[in-house]
Amino acid sequence: QVQLVESGGGLVQPGGSLRLACAASGTIFSINTMGWYRQAPGKERELVATITSGGSTNYGDSVKGRFTISRDNPKNTVYLQMNSLKPEDTAVYYCRGRLVITGGIYVYWGQGTQVTISS
Repeated sequence: QVQLVESGGGLVQPGGSLRLACAASGTIFSINTMGWYRQAPGKERELVATITSGGSTNYGDSVKGRFTISRDNPKNTVYLQMNSLKPEDTAVYYCRGRLVITGGIYVYWGQGTQVTISS
């Protein structure tokens, strides 16, 4: 069974840091673009950052300069290093991956991990 599992969320004070991880498991031939999205209460899901299999990155305007996305291809894992966190970063963070599996290419989402920034 193919799945994405996030970890690393929690409660942090403003100005602090967190590192999220998302591991893909199952029979996966390769992973194309992976990314992080977030959804705050009452708001639409928005792009945080994406990274291609070659390492090219893209960031949402609100996180540029503060967040860094990276990936470990042999481990099928993507990371999100979040620094200088602000209360407005509070949201459920979701991992998304475009996976090459038996039968074709499919988009998978993780279950989400809560990130709360509060003093």
